[in-house]
Amino acid sequence: MIARVWHGKTRVEDYERYSEFLKTKAIPDYTNTEGFIKLIFLRRKEKQEAHFTLITFWESLDAIKKFAGEDYEKAKYYPEDKDFLLEFEEKVIHYEVFSELDK
Repeated sequence: MIARVWHGKTRVEDYERYSEFLKTKAIPDYTNTEGFIKLIFLRRKEKQEAHFTLITFWESLDAIKKFAGEDYEKAKYYPEDKDFLLEFEEKVIHYEVFSELDK
């Protein structure tokens, strides 16, 4: 299993609006991709910025390529992101999941 980690930040005023956008636009996009396993969205406020970290889990790099394209290390953005994000990080980070435990 491969974990794909993305980070973005918005103004703190957009905390709830961006969260809702992610739920209605991004999550369906991920979940409708063959090879998708699960995701975890994390968020926090820090001073005047809101930070969002998305961890998605995939069966393989080929599954990630179905979602992100051949340049799978490049972050994928939606047109609406320009209304929220303060910057556009170019790359995401991938990890091989070697252990997983749910209680």
